[in-house]
Amino acid sequence: MSKSSLHIYLLVTTIMVASLNSCNDYNKVLKSTDTEEKWEFAQRSLDNNECLKSLPLLEELVGLTRGTQRAEQVQYLYAEAHYCVNDFYLARYYYQTYAKTFPNSNLVEEVEFKSSICSFHLSPNWSLDQTETKSAIQELQLFMDKYPGSALRDSSQHMIDHLRGKLERKSFESAAIYHKIGQYKSATIALNNALIDFPDSQYREEMHFLIIDSHYQYALKSTDRRKVERFNDATEAFHIFASRFPESSYFSEAQNIYEQCVKSVETLESQQ
Repeated sequence: MSKSSLHIYLLVTTIMVASLNSCNDYNKVLKSTDTEEKWEFAQRSLDNNECLKSLPLLEELVGLTRGTQRAEQVQYLYAEAHYCVNDFYLARYYYQTYAKTFPNSNLVEEVEFKSSICSFHLSPNWSLDQTETKSAIQELQLFMDKYPGSALRDSSQHMIDHLRGKLERKSFESAAIYHKIGQYKSATIALNNALIDFPDSQYREEMHFLIIDSHYQYALKSTDRRKVERFNDATEAFHIFASRFPESSYFSEAQNIYEQCVKSVETLESQQ
């Protein structure tokens, strides 16, 4: 066996022995009746980022230390352990439980912020149901209202902005889909509602253009009796668009729709 192969063999053997000893130590602690030993091992595991090892120990310690001076520390670390393993539902629950159980603790602000972070992480992709996103925004806003001078305020606002971006995207895409599938009346309603909800939306230029086109396409599909009114809705939407986005990349197309509407109205009125 070469020196390099021997070195690798010894290294692997050492790691395996250390791992086996560590596993044996952990099993001994799990079976131990020594509360102090469990507590020290749980803390050490968390410090070493071995969160899964700490969880069963801390779960047991929550019951063993209830009503004692150590209860506060144990419950805090129990929430931390759940956060460490990315179980944000349970971490949020235990952070909130801690804040309710120990309202005078100097960790309450930190714990309530971490609960909000859990809610932030539980917010799904914009394309999915946004109930968790709305809850996260509400929780972060409540945190900012409760701690207006908090050093964590900027971080909270940054998360709120990110979450609102998801709601904004959801609102835009949900409205735009009506235009894509040819439901033009529904499109105008949904797009206008999206603009009311998000007046400064990054998609507002496109939404205004889609409103013009939706009115126009809806007019084309209408009976002659209703066409004049609906072509006029499109021209009115164009004037709003032109005043707000004179340099828009959609301007040429929007103007062409406008001109078609004007000609159509003139033709229809001349036939009356």
